[in-house]
Amino acid sequence: MKVRGAMQQRYIIVGANLAGGTAAITLREEGFDGEIELIGAEPHPPYERPPLSKEYLQGEKPFEDALLKPVNFYTEQNIQTRFGTRAVRVDPRDQVIELEDGGRTRYDKVLIATGARNRKLRIPGADLEGICDLRTVDDADRIRARSRSGSRAVLIGMGFIGSEVAASLRHHGVEVTVIEPFKTPLYRVLGEQIGRVFEALHRENGVGMLFEDSVTAFEGTGRVQRVVTSAGRRIECDFVVVGVGVEPATDLMADSGVKIDNGIVVDEYCQTNVEGIYAAGDVANHFHPLFGRRMRVEHWQNAIHQGQAAARSMLGKREPYSDVHWFWSDQYDCNVQYAGFHTHWDELIVRGNMERRSAVVFYMQEGRIATTVAFNRDRDLRRAMSLIKARVQVEPSVLQDESVDLRSLVPGAR
Repeated sequence: MKVRGAMQQRYIIVGANLAGGTAAITLREEGFDGEIELIGAEPHPPYERPPLSKEYLQGEKPFEDALLKPVNFYTEQNIQTRFGTRAVRVDPRDQVIELEDGGRTRYDKVLIATGARNRKLRIPGADLEGICDLRTVDDADRIRARSRSGSRAVLIGMGFIGSEVAASLRHHGVEVTVIEPFKTPLYRVLGEQIGRVFEALHRENGVGMLFEDSVTAFEGTGRVQRVVTSAGRRIECDFVVVGVGVEPATDLMADSGVKIDNGIVVDEYCQTNVEGIYAAGDVANHFHPLFGRRMRVEHWQNAIHQGQAAARSMLGKREPYSDVHWFWSDQYDCNVQYAGFHTHWDELIVRGNMERRSAVVFYMQEGRIATTVAFNRDRDLRRAMSLIKARVQVEPSVLQDESVDLRSLVPGAR
């Protein structure tokens, strides 16, 4: 069914990534018959990023398998593409997008899905050859080329991506040393107790870890050869992978009048405060009606679902975006899944056996589940997502009791 009144309209999507590509696909699926232009800074068509730190980095999955759609899909669907082209400014007054090459392209509505960019370390030696980070497939290729058995890597930062990279490097037989400023891996996200579980997992697989230390300089002649830390350590290496977080890519919105606060601020319909401008994916700080607050989420699932929601909102199909956020992480033989959202918690409840890494962890706020983290417990996590969405208060002893079916705790369950 075609969308009436929209046939002559021109919709621009800035960001040829998972959120942007999904939005373009959804516009066509929902019947939009106007012009669509998909602009992306990378030379590649939209692809999924999770394999970059897992199967692709390990050499077990070709890049083509990560593509959102085959290359010819966009031509077949009459979606104009500008890959390898960076948008530098959005001008709401004239309704144009200015491009780095000097070009301009007009829009009736625009979706900003520029994602995030890696934070850089601004320390001596940061420009030496062999210092890598991971955001794109080209970044992954650079790391893969250096990942030879017996080579030595220093990994700076141990969040989820850093943890996956460590596991993938060990898969190649690389000697890995991690430098992390906090007490454990994932300390800020999951806390010390659960962070220790990740520490044990990586130590069992041969990763050396240095906590509560930070990097002050890189040294080497032409290429990085050692890392210097604030504690005075000097660690010899063949290459470095930096994973110290990301920041939303909002530069092109300067002087646009669009509100920026830890990303592009949007409502539950993915709409900004400026008419005709929408945002989705890693760059969007969206209002979540389930939690009653704003949040910016850097997950695969969010990129897809919010890209779909934004496309429908652009077409006037206003449905609040209220998904329970979810993502997964594969590290060695351990599958970890995370559902919900939290920045703090009152109580942490464990269901199962954490020593065997077969457990579900509930992060509680005011007696309600804010987040669930599952270790090799896919079924329990899926059932817990219904409890998160229901926002019901649950007794800790009930959550700990494995004889209780979590589905039975959802209001109206039989």
